[in-house]
Amino acid sequence: MSAALPPFPSSPAWPARRLGHGAALWLAVSVLMMFLAASSAPSPLYAIYREMWGFSAFSLTVIFSSYAFALLGALLCFGALSDHIGRRSVVIVALVLEFVSIVAFWRAESVAWLLAARVLQGVATGMATSALSALLVDLHPVRGPLMNSVAPMVGMAIGALGTGMLVQYLPSPTHLVFELLLVVIALQCAAACWLPETVARRPGVWRSLAPSMHVPQTARAPLLRILPLSTAGWALGGFFLSLGPSLARLVSGSASPLLGGLLIAALVLPGAVAIGFVRERPPRGVLQGSAAALVVGLAITLAGVAWHSPVAFFGGTLVAGLGFGAGFNAAVRCLVPLASAHDRAGLMASFFVLSYLAFSLPAIAAGLLTGLWGLRATALGYGALLIVLAGLSAFTARRA
Repeated sequence: MSAALPPFPSSPAWPARRLGHGAALWLAVSVLMMFLAASSAPSPLYAIYREMWGFSAFSLTVIFSSYAFALLGALLCFGALSDHIGRRSVVIVALVLEFVSIVAFWRAESVAWLLAARVLQGVATGMATSALSALLVDLHPVRGPLMNSVAPMVGMAIGALGTGMLVQYLPSPTHLVFELLLVVIALQCAAACWLPETVARRPGVWRSLAPSMHVPQTARAPLLRILPLSTAGWALGGFFLSLGPSLARLVSGSASPLLGGLLIAALVLPGAVAIGFVRERPPRGVLQGSAAALVVGLAITLAGVAWHSPVAFFGGTLVAGLGFGAGFNAAVRCLVPLASAHDRAGLMASFFVLSYLAFSLPAIAAGLLTGLWGLRATALGYGALLIVLAGLSAFTARRA
């Protein structure tokens, strides 16, 4: 495989031996999965923190969304940084920051601790996301876009489901998961020193830190056409990762902490499966099909909420997850070919900025409305708006 790929540019001699394309690809995938697993790991714990400290649904969504806003700031300021100083250096710095954020979670004693931990985690993930996304495409232009789509989905499922199982079956629910993450991050940080550098250093580092979207002219129109579907999918993900565990308890009538992890896994794992089926299909058709899957899945999910039917609730989530994952993959495949190697990280950063705005702002609004109307009514209204947006995206996707 590596013989058919371009050679790496020259890089510092330490460590003297770098990983080859194949090993480097899988290490980068595992690191990206870890960042997303760490981001979803607190979700099943939010109900426990609320019981311990007594904060509102609005406070919960603010805690959740502080991560997304910090991630957005990091993408805007550091999204193109790896194009100038190299992918490996940015990944290592991001891993160190992630380690510090997990220590803050581990030691959390109040809402302020959770906010600080989520902000640090957002900065770390923002720095890592654009660098790792570009690194994967650098390492393998064919498999890279696929890995960029699958790894976040699988990572979020592992984080949420793993935390749910630990909370359900093992002691010390608010500490054990973070202790395990600290070990994994430490090992990955050491291994990342052996990553090869895939781009040569170039001037303009300080200029690249000025917040900007860095969207190449050729990618602007396609990005706007993809935006409605991307917004619907990410807004659904933001709601489920913040208020989803509480909604699952309401619909099922069970207080099991495992339900929150199962719900998040029901959304993102089908997305990973869908990516495996659509990765070689024309992206325009995939975008339209994923919009239809989102509409159908959301309608079934809302029926489950209205009728207190866990079967419909989780079944609809599975269908919506197929649309979310397929649409995400198709969006990445539409955008990646539109940028040169040195513009790629900036373009991916811009795409994720828009995605995480959809991930955070609607969730905050839902948290506020939950305090006014209740969780069930808010979920029904929120889902209805997403159905309208996903339906609109079926038309805009025709020209993507």
